[in-house]
Amino acid sequence: MKFGPVAISEAVGCIAAHTIRMGTTTVKKGAVITAEAAANLAKGGLEEIVAVRLESGDVEENEAASRLAVRLTGKNIVAEAPFTGRVNMFATAAGVLQVDVAAIDGFNAVDEAITVATLPALKAVVAGELVATVKIIPYAVSETRVEQALAALGAEPAVKVAAYRHSKVGVISTILPGLKPSVVDKTMRIMTDRLAPAAAILSADERVPHEATPLAESIAALAKGESDIIVVFGASAITDRRDVVPQALIEAGGRVEHLGMPVDPGNLLMLGEIDGKPVIGAPGCARSPKENSFDWVLQRNLAGIPVGRADAQRMGVGGLLMEIVSRPQPRAPAQSGAGHPAGIVLAAGRSTRMGADNKLLQGLRGKPIVRYAVEAQLEARLDPVLVVTGHQQREVEAALADLPVRFVHNPDYASGLAGSVRAGVAALPPEAEAAVISLGDMPNVTPQVIEKLTESHLQQPDSLAVVPTLFGHRGNPVLLTRQIFPAVSLLTGDRGARRLLDEAGNRVVEVPFEDPAIAIDVDTPEALKALQG
Repeated sequence: MKFGPVAISEAVGCIAAHTIRMGTTTVKKGAVITAEAAANLAKGGLEEIVAVRLESGDVEENEAASRLAVRLTGKNIVAEAPFTGRVNMFATAAGVLQVDVAAIDGFNAVDEAITVATLPALKAVVAGELVATVKIIPYAVSETRVEQALAALGAEPAVKVAAYRHSKVGVISTILPGLKPSVVDKTMRIMTDRLAPAAAILSADERVPHEATPLAESIAALAKGESDIIVVFGASAITDRRDVVPQALIEAGGRVEHLGMPVDPGNLLMLGEIDGKPVIGAPGCARSPKENSFDWVLQRNLAGIPVGRADAQRMGVGGLLMEIVSRPQPRAPAQSGAGHPAGIVLAAGRSTRMGADNKLLQGLRGKPIVRYAVEAQLEARLDPVLVVTGHQQREVEAALADLPVRFVHNPDYASGLAGSVRAGVAALPPEAEAAVISLGDMPNVTPQVIEKLTESHLQQPDSLAVVPTLFGHRGNPVLLTRQIFPAVSLLTGDRGARRLLDEAGNRVVEVPFEDPAIAIDVDTPEALKALQG
């Protein structure tokens, strides 16, 4: 192919490199110059133009693009007619896009004149969606380069769509006392929405206690039934292979393929299998409709694409899906000293609903319940950490004697929660600009929950408070700033800081979570038994 200035007298049959306008004559870029057009341009005084002349062995751009697109196009893809050296390819069915990345890289390495661009591999697509485009950059390429590009693609099409199989999906939700049915109901509505693009059917909606044995029985029953895929939403996040959900799968006769994902949100996802059927232990964020690792795994399974350990480990690049509200930009590292929150753990209550026993001193996973809230604050680097005592003061202090905390006694503990909040805030050192207030009977709240609250506070220092939410409902713990401390001294009764938060309006920062831990406390013997199980 020759490119450059051509005398108008020799331009007939050449391709215009640029659009030419002369009087009433227009020759568009890429058009073949006819004898009539050349004559009119010459009459207008034009002596030469920039044009392209094809040589022997050249393949015109549209023909080259069409030939290459045919080889690229696989199952459930259609290529449209070529235009200006381009062929667009569209999905003909909803499913997951499969791309031979190595073949595409080899194709694009043949010559700068030959290109193909695709959507990301394994992206969910819908029918009619543009998934790839071939573009020949100049007006022609050599036959040799076209053949080399075809060879780079190999024998199999490099771009195809694995169509959804209209699967049946069985869902099991584990329940802990204190977890509102509305939370599970909303999770199921969101799950139904996730299945809709694949025309998949929700074949089971089972709810069992958050214990290994009943969960194992439910998994085994679904495995023997009509469900093609089994999904488990745990009432508490899966943090270890010895946790309830993975242990239940093993007890049911299945196996855990992998636990943990290099995808955020969605790190705490479990991949498993039973009787040849995939089992997905959903992370807490799967309760939200926002994209997370669960979407990636579920979509691929719905399209019949297996997801194993190696597949999960390759999800890291591109796995940072979003900046959530608790992680605003620019990130600020945790700091010590002025501005960094202190901690207050409320451990003064009488446990009236528990009966004769003090719930905070009951054993759970080898230690008293109250230690979980205290250790979470310490691990989140709150300083200092104050523990407000009241009922059975000596016993509570003994249970925490080896931890670096300060005790504050509330002699008026019988009057309600507000008195303990007042006592804790009043005992804070003057340099404490904020305090995270945790309830001693919420053992499932992790240090990560507290860290997200403190990060949000450090990024939005003008706020009066920071609270976690689950599906729009506020939970615990809460972070209060020094600006609101004077109002705390006026609190009475058993409502804690809830009234203050209502009055603070839009100066309260809400941090959304998907883990029910922020809404589960231990108030009754039944709740304790469920957690112990």
